[in-house]
Amino acid sequence: MARVDELRLMTKVARLYYEHDMTQPEIAAQFDLSQATVSRLLKRAKQEQIVRVTVNVPHGAYPELEEHLQERYGLKEAAVVDSIDNGDQGLRDIGAAAAYYLETTLRSGDVIGVSSWSSTLLAMVDALQPLSRLSGIQVVQILGGLGSPSAEIYASRLIGRLASLVRGEAVLLPAPGIVGSPEAMPILLEDRYVRNAMDMFSKVTIALVGIGTVEPSGLLASSGNIFSPEELNILRAAGAVGDICLRFFDAAGKPAVTPLDERVIGMRLEHLRQVKRAVGIAGGKRKLSAIRGALQGRLINVLITDRFTAQHLLQTDSPPEPLSSVDQSYPQPGTTLQKR
Repeated sequence: MARVDELRLMTKVARLYYEHDMTQPEIAAQFDLSQATVSRLLKRAKQEQIVRVTVNVPHGAYPELEEHLQERYGLKEAAVVDSIDNGDQGLRDIGAAAAYYLETTLRSGDVIGVSSWSSTLLAMVDALQPLSRLSGIQVVQILGGLGSPSAEIYASRLIGRLASLVRGEAVLLPAPGIVGSPEAMPILLEDRYVRNAMDMFSKVTIALVGIGTVEPSGLLASSGNIFSPEELNILRAAGAVGDICLRFFDAAGKPAVTPLDERVIGMRLEHLRQVKRAVGIAGGKRKLSAIRGALQGRLINVLITDRFTAQHLLQTDSPPEPLSSVDQSYPQPGTTLQKR
């Protein structure tokens, strides 16, 4: 138990620090103490409950949900938006949260990988503020963006606008997401622009990806980059529940192995798992199984989603896949309340 004179000094130091906004060096100078002593007194003030720190969570913020998602799935970060709308408003809410994440985490020299044909990513770009302070950024298309002329504008708009907003260089992947036959693949890969984009995959430092279901979205279907109903049945028979960049995976997040994979021009799942920040941007009831599979397989390490999806992701009893080739150095969640 601290002596009363020590408690008195703790109280004085705490009041100056927390109520009068004095810095530790200023307090040390006023009381002729070392800064280390001031730091120790502030720590003791918490232990003696002279100081109690509380966080008033604003309406619409869900830090506990985010922390539980991080803990359960080994995520670097989770962002949960206050939306339960499965329509356009839900897309805009998630897209706005993704835009804020990018605005606050993007650094000069980053290489951004972006999947095509994602309405949620397009909503992110629509909400993004120009970032004029950065330099040396490249925006790489990590899924073929050629398709029907009526829909192809979405892919070019996504990559081009994002590059413009971050003052970066756009690196397009001028190929379809799905080729007609395996025999056509070598011909397309001989194109130097295709090879240039694909060579950039290993340099991606932040990947922004949508998460799809086996049944293609309206935007993807309109692009023509889809498999036939018979081919989709092959994927279902292989256990597929979802896809990222048209690379399909099962409920455990393992690749759904079929010959169809050899007709896709885009980043592979094993490459995505090696990206420092692999950001999955998706939500809604329809995508719940796909998002859970991506988390189970550690295909992404950042998730931006809605409250409904977050709550249901935490209801499953099946644990995520153990880390193997995945980077095991993800920081564990925790909150340090400290004034500097």
